[in-house]
Amino acid sequence: MSKKKGLKSFKSTGSGNNENPPEERINDEDALTYHEYASMDRATRLPGKIEVVSSKQCLTQRDLSLAYSPGVAAPSMEIARDPKAASSYTARSNLVAVVTNGTAVLGLGNIGPLAAKPVMEGKGVLFKKFANINVFDIELNAPTPDEVVKACQMLEPTVGGINLEDIKAPDCFEIEERLRNTLKIPIFHDDQHGTAIIVAAAFINALVLSKKKAGSVKVVFSGAGAAAIACANILLTFGVKRSNVILCDKAGVVHAGRNDLDPYKAKFAFKTSLRTLKDALVGADVFIGLSVGGVVTQSMVKGMAKNPMIFPMANPTPEIGYEEARAARPDAIVATGRSDFPNQVNNVLGFPSIFRGALDVEATSINEDMKVAAAKALAELTRQDVPDSVSKVYEGKNFVFGPEYIIPKPFDPRVLLWVAPAVAEAAMKSGVAKKKINLEQYREQLALTMDRSRQIMNIAVFKAKKKLRRIVFPEGSHPKILKAAHILLEEGIAQPILIGKPKEIEAVKKSLGLQLKGVPILDSENDELTKRFAEKYYDIRKRRGVLLREAERTVNRRTQFGLMMVEEGLADGLVSGISKSYPETIRPALQIIRMKEQYKYAAGLFIMLFKDRVLFFADTTVNIVPDAEKLAEIAIQTAEKAEFFKIHPRIALVSFSNFGSAPHPINDKIQDAVKLIRKKRPDLEVDGEMQADTAVSMERLSEYAFSSLKAPANILIFPSLAAGNIAYKLLQQLGSADVIGPILMGPRKPVHVLQQGASVEEVVRIATIAAAEANTNEQHVNDSGSEKAKATIKKPLKHSQKKNMRSAKTLGRSSRS
Repeated sequence: MSKKKGLKSFKSTGSGNNENPPEERINDEDALTYHEYASMDRATRLPGKIEVVSSKQCLTQRDLSLAYSPGVAAPSMEIARDPKAASSYTARSNLVAVVTNGTAVLGLGNIGPLAAKPVMEGKGVLFKKFANINVFDIELNAPTPDEVVKACQMLEPTVGGINLEDIKAPDCFEIEERLRNTLKIPIFHDDQHGTAIIVAAAFINALVLSKKKAGSVKVVFSGAGAAAIACANILLTFGVKRSNVILCDKAGVVHAGRNDLDPYKAKFAFKTSLRTLKDALVGADVFIGLSVGGVVTQSMVKGMAKNPMIFPMANPTPEIGYEEARAARPDAIVATGRSDFPNQVNNVLGFPSIFRGALDVEATSINEDMKVAAAKALAELTRQDVPDSVSKVYEGKNFVFGPEYIIPKPFDPRVLLWVAPAVAEAAMKSGVAKKKINLEQYREQLALTMDRSRQIMNIAVFKAKKKLRRIVFPEGSHPKILKAAHILLEEGIAQPILIGKPKEIEAVKKSLGLQLKGVPILDSENDELTKRFAEKYYDIRKRRGVLLREAERTVNRRTQFGLMMVEEGLADGLVSGISKSYPETIRPALQIIRMKEQYKYAAGLFIMLFKDRVLFFADTTVNIVPDAEKLAEIAIQTAEKAEFFKIHPRIALVSFSNFGSAPHPINDKIQDAVKLIRKKRPDLEVDGEMQADTAVSMERLSEYAFSSLKAPANILIFPSLAAGNIAYKLLQQLGSADVIGPILMGPRKPVHVLQQGASVEEVVRIATIAAAEANTNEQHVNDSGSEKAKATIKKPLKHSQKKNMRSAKTLGRSSRS
């Protein structure tokens, strides 16, 4: 595919769903690769972000006859007799159409329906990830309200709800109103109501903190489009007086003397002498910005009332910056659309959970009561104690209700559990729900269906970012390693160090269009550190038959050189193996880094990510036939790794029988291992031997009431390397499991061995875990040692760093992968 020229960085003028602070901005080429290929290494084309997957088995002729003719006639006839049966026999009740005509796409304007398709697919991804709702994205060549309305009306038999998206004002108001009056399914324009609901939640809590009453506050808007008017309307619902609301658009204050107002703006037009945003802000209690960046100055907010609420939500540049606003008004409560400051107004807090609740009670509409309930639920959730599981995702930050925490964080999994039931309850109470549900049972069902896999890497990323760590890559000239280094550097996850021939690395960088400014490059065969490393390696291995001259040759090898950097504190972790066999990397790692004091054996772990659960598999890479002692140690190390990812470990040692049903030396070994585990870690939930289906199925496990496992296992310890390796590879290839690994357990410092041919994403994941481990490793070098190490490494890196800078100037372009 040809390279795209002249693309600009994405900018949005609304609160949107931006999760990338400016230092982590995504460049165009990365975004294009993400949308065109299955992975960042471009090995397989897979255009787009969504696909349709069958929810039923279709393997045999009988399956085919059930899925289609003649079997399909039975549900069709049932639905013909009773239309309500569609929710039992089709996917309609969990299917939403995301509809646009492309007339107001994000901050890109009227780019048309086809160009809007990536945005609508992205919306579908968020629906699925945050609320497990299926989506058809519908891009209409329908520039007029009449055409959009007619198309949506024809969709009613197909979907359970319609999310209107990126339709220009005032057309969006008319379209939504007409559809709500003619259709019996939920209609929701997220650009209006999604933003409004989150703003309302923030407003509720800001009122509490500022000790003000809704009926007495003066609210000023910068922007008078769909989102602003929806925000104004919902604030009226919460008690703000219409006469206390001032809208400002491009022409200034919306007032009764203007003759250019549409009916929706005209509702907020009053007689006033105010003409500019600056005038309007004098004495105002609340500022809500849904316009463009930089239109509000510090002097303007200084004129606001005591304890002002300042919500500048233009993105990525707010009407006034968070820090500017707080500097001018230390007494202010500030919320923006940005993820890198407190109180991000992010629509993903709303629309997935709102539709979840509406669909699950088969609501005929999303009415004002349901929107108010969503806002109140978000506000109330913010005032609850925040569990460690949420704090850990955000670098362990302690969130407490106050000026810097007035709305939940976007990745708080409790949002779904609070908002969806609140919306469902409001639908039932207001009479628009066709289905009645038990709310307590409903909350439990939601908790069981949540996608937990996304939390794994979020935890690793935030642990890694706590302090920037140096990860060394011995295969520094490999294209995938360089692409991964670019991502790690750009996202602030780790500081890569590359080992290899500088000329080779520069050539590959240039061919990939990468700059990698400030990334050190070391030549293991020609570096001032070689003599120092040889002496240290000799000291480590002299009692293992290694002579000094052999040590000098050994440390010239890239893997050993990188490992010596880690051992000497010149790097914090190592990732290698993309072009080497597993033993080539793991053997020197165990010789140089050696094991943690409490362990004798290394082991390999794979994390298996499924839609509804996370499983840890070990040992999958190291110990061919472990004895009872090794199995026990492998299980304990795996439990520690689960705890590292904030998952309570439940361990099953699996075999071909259940609890002694088939006497055999293998099962004797497993039972001995269970005893050892219980002796060393009596706090762990562990049992075995048991069959794999017993371990992961509550139905099967319940047949063994005596088992110490009272819930399905999330750690499976295999009796042999063959069993573990086969299991993870089969599930990866045939079971649609996403896999993280291999993760090497046991060494004193983070060292990980990639699978040969690993993708760019896999390299990034493993390096992220290495950096995260470095930040939590009790035996990591202390800060003073790290600074000393940096000083030691500075001189040898000087020449190659200069070459990096020259290469960047020659390229004269922004970095991309």
